[in-house]
Amino acid sequence: MPFKKALFWVVFWVTLALLFNAGVFLFEGPQKAIDFFTGYLIELSLSVDNLFLFLMVFSAFGVPGQYQRRVLTYGIIGAVIFRLAFILAGASLVEKFQWVLYIFGGLLIVSAFKFIFGGEEKIDLEKNWLTRFVRRFIPVTCEYHEEKFTVRINGRLHMTPLLLVLLIIESTDIMFAIDSIPAIFSITTDPFIVFTSNIFAILGLRSMYFFLERIQRLFIYVKQGVGAILFLTGVKLLLLIFDIHVPTGLALGMIALILTVSVVASLIASRKGKVHPAAHVESWECPLPAQEKEKRA
Repeated sequence: MPFKKALFWVVFWVTLALLFNAGVFLFEGPQKAIDFFTGYLIELSLSVDNLFLFLMVFSAFGVPGQYQRRVLTYGIIGAVIFRLAFILAGASLVEKFQWVLYIFGGLLIVSAFKFIFGGEEKIDLEKNWLTRFVRRFIPVTCEYHEEKFTVRINGRLHMTPLLLVLLIIESTDIMFAIDSIPAIFSITTDPFIVFTSNIFAILGLRSMYFFLERIQRLFIYVKQGVGAILFLTGVKLLLLIFDIHVPTGLALGMIALILTVSVVASLIASRKGKVHPAAHVESWECPLPAQEKEKRA
């Protein structure tokens, strides 16, 4: 997708979210509007970090640019379904067991330290749980077949590397939801606000991905910024143990400050020649038939 077109769609989706936020303000009141915007900002910042992983997976598999759009589209559909399931389950748990929020807070703080001090993230494509499970039943072709996810070879169903990429993206999105859903529950437990703020952040991901490819220098410290936001939301939840409620407006201001500092620090670092510390992903090698593996051994 050309840069100008990607920028247009990024602006379109952000504007649509802001218009929806205005509707929430008119029909639900200012507090719900602040909750929505804060949740949207949290989910958007978490999504940006996740997109860097998508960049690395596409690179490792050598996915042609014209095929990436289809993977992202299906990935977004899957993300919407996963979010709905996680949100409904989370809302039900919180309604019945208020102490679940404290567990969410602890998980967020653990994740925050991993983001801030974890160093370079390493992704092992061969050990991905979802792809290993599917490959037990369906063999993988070594080449792409246009935008097809599956093909039949000699009457037997095979999946193409494109489906393998989609499965990896969907499985990482499930892990991503483990952080993002508790983070938004630190702002509100209203399922409507939680779901809509998530969905509006997700809908613009495809355009954001192609936009992000060209402005990576703005996000050198995005992981540290996301870690700080997770820490903030985790602390906000744990303070409920002592009946201390941090106003959402204050949390919104702190999140905006964190994002501003991370972008400014990234710009300064980029001028000094530093680049975004992307996750380390080994290049994918086509799986060999068992007989050929034995010969080479």
